[in-house]
Parts: sequence; structure tokens; C-alpha cells
Amino acid sequence: MQYKYTHHALSLCVLFFVSILSAHAAPKVTTLEVGTSAPDFALPGIDGKDHSLADYANSDILAILFTCNHCPSAQAVESRVKKMVTDYQEQSFQLVAISPNHAESLRLNELGYSVYGDTLVEMKKHADEQKFNFPYLFDGKTQNTARAYGAQATPHIFIFDKDRKLQYVGRIDDSRYGDPSLVKSHDARNAIDALLAGKTPNVSKTRAHGCSTKWAHKQDLVLQYNEEFEKKPVTLEDIDAAGIKKLASNSSDKLRLINLWATWCPPCIAEFPELVKIGRQFETRGFDFISISMDAGEMKKQALDFLQQEHAALPRLTEKSVIKEGRKTNNYIFTGDDTDALAEALDPQWEGPLPYSILVAPGGKIIFRQAGEIDPIELKTEILKHLGRFYTPPAKSQAAGETKKAK
Repeated sequence: MQYKYTHHALSLCVLFFVSILSAHAAPKVTTLEVGTSAPDFALPGIDGKDHSLADYANSDILAILFTCNHCPSAQAVESRVKKMVTDYQEQSFQLVAISPNHAESLRLNELGYSVYGDTLVEMKKHADEQKFNFPYLFDGKTQNTARAYGAQATPHIFIFDKDRKLQYVGRIDDSRYGDPSLVKSHDARNAIDALLAGKTPNVSKTRAHGCSTKWAHKQDLVLQYNEEFEKKPVTLEDIDAAGIKKLASNSSDKLRLINLWATWCPPCIAEFPELVKIGRQFETRGFDFISISMDAGEMKKQALDFLQQEHAALPRLTEKSVIKEGRKTNNYIFTGDDTDALAEALDPQWEGPLPYSILVAPGGKIIFRQAGEIDPIELKTEILKHLGRFYTPPAKSQAAGETKKAK
């Protein structure tokens, strides 16, 4: 009896762990074939309402666009999608956007092109800022709709006729860049035009190009990524005014965020976790977060303890570039007593209050200043004004976006 009970218990444990693994296993996703009926859905929108396929029954042509906030390819086509909606507003055409991504299956450094992640709350903020003129729905909780349609990437568009049979699936056009002049083949528009004219599209299927759908099973990779970062050492080195001047001159090709802080400064302590996240978020973009403690020398241990508590370590890609510069850390403590000398070395416009943050472009130009606690959204917006929200062709890489004049 004891053996039977033990064997049964073991079987139950095996089944339990298999069910857990299955829940996080990679889903088998097959894209809808042309001619297939549109799967129904019931999804929350950024408007606070639930949406279904039947809500759009009055339109002869229905486009279902799988897209998201964070992906540079998705962001690059946003202006073209908005124009498409405007251009066909007098026609019997409706476009509905759906975010398929499980928001917790994104690493921080996968958000290097975006201000926002892919939660429903962030979708509303992103859509408001970008002035979306179409419904934007959230499928990240269950991802059932993304699986039903076979959404492989963002963006990935599915265009249905009046009978809701799929007539075109794939890319919006042949460009992954934000500049509309680079588009040579307007694939989705061509399909819409054909359907509105009562014809079958000449091209019914193309390859979607963009970021892969972030399925829930990728949470395991995010956990692994975070665990690896938590194992990295946190260090703190002395720096004088001359060393600060060298950092501020920024002879590197990276955008630098330099933050003055102290353990005795409550706003400094409050904002610091966000600064660490921002340093990790933009590590793939050529970005440095550099902290400079204004604590007195005898407070160095307390400063290091705080940095370790907040785990202000060097992200992997940032670490490589820092070592290449001949440095060992991005955390420093000012060794001098002359704050005027520090101000002249860092930014003569600094009047002394903490915290104080500046964004320094390659070559040493300060493109953003913040006296007092930062607003993370404002800061990330300023960072992306310099780095850009989407890919740019090599010849146009210097014109990624206008930067805000220093305050």
C-alpha cells in the first residue's frame, strides 16, 4: 500500500509540473490561410470598452493589425497606418489594432526604442501621445486572439472582405523605416484598393517584418535575464573635478545621463530606481547612466551600500563600452569640497540643488537638464528624441530626431 500511495503521489507531482511547463511552453502558432474566416474576439480597448468582431460588421473591408508600443518596426509604420485610416475614412473600411504581447515577457532592454511598455495602461498613454485614430485592443492577458489569427510579429496585418474571408495577410508595406518616401510597395493599400473595387488582390500574402510576438512563455527568459543582472557586482570609485569634466566632455559615441545625488537627499533616493531601470532599458542603444554621489568621503560605505541595494550595476553591453574607454564603473563619489569647481566641470548652469541630471550628447553638448526629481516619462521622451523611436537608414542615422533644447 505504501508503494502504491508513493507511486500515485509521484504521478500527481509529475502531472502537476508537466501542466506548469505546458502553460509556459512555446505555443504552436500558424498564420491564417487566405480564404479563412475571421476568428471572433472579445477584447478590452483603450477606450474602456470591450470589443468584438461583430462591432465592425457595417464595414465592407476590415483590417486587423497586430501591433504594439515597444517595437521600432511597429512604431515606424504608425504614421502610415494613421494616414491609411484617414485616406479611407469615406470608404467602407475599418482598421482595428490589437496588441498581442504579454507585457511581462519583455526584457527591459527590449524597450530601448520606446517610452512605454505593452501593458493596457501604457497602450492608452502611447495611443494618446501618438494620436491614434483607430481602435486599439489588448490581447496580452490570454493571447487567444493572437494565436487564433497566427500573429507572428508586430506589425502583422490581416485584411478581410465583406464576408470576413481573409484576402490579404503580411506586411503593411516593404519598408521597416519611418520615412514614407522609402516605401516602394504599398502592399496593404493595394489589397484594400482591389477589394473596394470588387476585385481580388494581385498579391494576397507577404512576409511580415517586425518584432516577434512576445508569448507568455518568454517570462522565463526575462527571469533569467534579471537573475543574471542581479549577480553583477556594484562598485563605487572616487572622482575629482577633472575626472567629472572628462566624463561631461563625452568623447564617446554614447548618449550619457549623468546624475548628481546623495544618500541624505530624499528625492535622490526616490528617483534612483527609475534611473537604474533607464540605464538598463537603453543599453542596446549606446547609452550610459553615470551616477556621482555628493556624500562626504566618510559616507562612502553608505553610498556604496545604497548603490548595491538598488543594484546599480553595469548592464552587459554598457560594461563592454565602459571597459573599452578604460574605466571600471559608472558609479562615482566626488572627492572634493569645492562644488563650484564641480559645477564648472559638469555644467555651469547647475545652481547646487540635488538631485540634478543632465543628458550629454557625444561631443559634450548638454541636450537636457533637470533640477530636482526626474519625471521618468519626460526623461525617456528626451532620450528618444536623440536616439530615435525606430530604425533609420544608415545614410539618415544622423537625423534620428530633433532634440529638445536644453532648459
